Amino acid sequence: MSSHHELNVSIEHPISGDINHINTLSEDIGALYLSNDYSDVTLIVGGQRFNSHKIILAARSQYFRALLFGGLKESTQQEIELKDANLTGFKSLLEYIYTGRMSFTDRREEVVLDILGLAHLYGFSELEASISYYLREILNMKNVCLIFGAALLYRLEFLTKVCHEYMDGYAYEVIQHESFLQLSADALNELISRDSFYAPEIDIFLAVRAWVNANPDADGKTVLDKVRLCLVSITDLLNVVRPTGLISPEAILDAIAVRTQTPESDLNYRGRLLIDVNVAHPLHGAQVLQGEMRSYLLDGDTNNYDMERGYTRHTITESREHCILVKLGTQCIINHVKMLLWDKDMRSYSYYLEVSMDQKYWVRVIDYTEYCCRSWQHLYFEPRIVLYIRIVGTNNTVNKVFHLVSFEAYYKNHTEKFCNGFVIPTRNIATMDLGATVVEGVCRSRNALLNGDTSNYDWDSGYTCHQIGSGSILVQLGQPYTIGSMRLLLWDCDDRSYSYYIEVSGNFRNWTLVGNKAREPCRSWQTINFKPPRPIVFIRIVGTYNTANEVFHCVHFECPAQTNDKVVGKSLMHEEKQLKTHDSTIWSVPLTPETATEAVNIDQEEINPTDSNIS
Repeated sequence: MSSHHELNVSIEHPISGDINHINTLSEDIGALYLSNDYSDVTLIVGGQRFNSHKIILAARSQYFRALLFGGLKESTQQEIELKDANLTGFKSLLEYIYTGRMSFTDRREEVVLDILGLAHLYGFSELEASISYYLREILNMKNVCLIFGAALLYRLEFLTKVCHEYMDGYAYEVIQHESFLQLSADALNELISRDSFYAPEIDIFLAVRAWVNANPDADGKTVLDKVRLCLVSITDLLNVVRPTGLISPEAILDAIAVRTQTPESDLNYRGRLLIDVNVAHPLHGAQVLQGEMRSYLLDGDTNNYDMERGYTRHTITESREHCILVKLGTQCIINHVKMLLWDKDMRSYSYYLEVSMDQKYWVRVIDYTEYCCRSWQHLYFEPRIVLYIRIVGTNNTVNKVFHLVSFEAYYKNHTEKFCNGFVIPTRNIATMDLGATVVEGVCRSRNALLNGDTSNYDWDSGYTCHQIGSGSILVQLGQPYTIGSMRLLLWDCDDRSYSYYIEVSGNFRNWTLVGNKAREPCRSWQTINFKPPRPIVFIRIVGTYNTANEVFHCVHFECPAQTNDKVVGKSLMHEEKQLKTHDSTIWSVPLTPETATEAVNIDQEEINPTDSNIS
């Protein structure tokens, strides 16, 4: 028989430098739940007594820490009554305090909300968040009003937002449901004050009337004041609203005056709010009312279009009586339009975009009549309630027809900043996916200047160039953006330097000098800042000098200027390393005036194709 004592613990894994016995710790502390062992305080809720442990309660909750050890009278009491706690909810919360676990299986929503209220009261923020996510998953028409009221009461932003989105999407169903009558006055006020709580206003009034009758002790006038009587038809004001006696004759007359004397565009409309959903789609009832070849515009196909098909169009005239008119399925809140101009050649268009509720009063939200636009248009404006959208083309650089391939309308929680219809970008918008293109300049592949590659360039490829003294490098953005800076990378595989200047324009007629380096030796990365920022479509880069030959070479262009310390081009240090590690004959390859001229004579058809002539 061994003289050594044998361990009664079975070790399943080799002992390492870290020990993790959290499960055992949780089980040991959890075993003290409702146990008399070491209990030093009794909590009384709803007449029921719970033997508890001060140190555990204080460790888990700042509320209990202050109550039991903060110098209050309760800190000296052996029994403490918690008058604000619900018995059923408190039993579950106390178990959570000891074990860190909770199950909502088979619990009624009312009990879960009781636990949520206690979690909020006692400062269990993680439990609050977990319950909020659980309630989001079980949200339905029967419980949404109940959950919405709790979310407002406890100021839970996430859960309130979830309820808003649900109730906005089913506003008419919400006001018809019996649980609507159980909303608090504050919750009801908050709900019907929202522009996005969209249902016929007369139905909202009737629902509020039912709520007032069901809650005689509440302040009904405050709630009734939130009903937008000016949106109720005159017939309903006289035949439905007036007989209830809830609205004074003076208020009814004021509503009639507003409805008859105020432009439709200024009425305080409600509209449906669908976040990140294209509401200009047939599935949502949208249709094209004006324009030729209407069936293409809303079909979602942005690939299969050519000179003959795949677009909607209208004739461009001085009087601008023609347009492309889209009607949404219902009035919606939108702040973003995305549309594709026909772009199978290098043509540009000018246009404006207006919105309306009744086709009588129009509000112009985008005005690009003085600018050249091409390909994809990403338009942002202040949120507006809209039923009709019309796009009026004012110019086409090839012919007198405006062509639109695709049209989408959204409400987006975007971060774009804009002013007077022009986006003020922070990311680089001189990219092909945003419709930018190289109009002039020579390169082995079109738009190499805009492809974002700032590393893979050498003597033969990866740059765009022009002959000094003739031509330029010209970039066209997809639409006007308010720009105040730009950055470019000059070819820097040897020690040559360049001189240049940069001009900008919105319409290719009026040009402004924003960067003048015509008398300065420049190399590698160049950042140009200018004030004030201005709406820009065209950027013209004109080389004036090259210490090596008669060609100006640019590898990369972006606007606004992006800061990225990792992108440094071919630095002099790298060049010196190349000199040491490669045969010196490599350095005899730079473009000579003769080879430069040969490079400039690369087939211009590749970069400047002939304009097609669709109609």
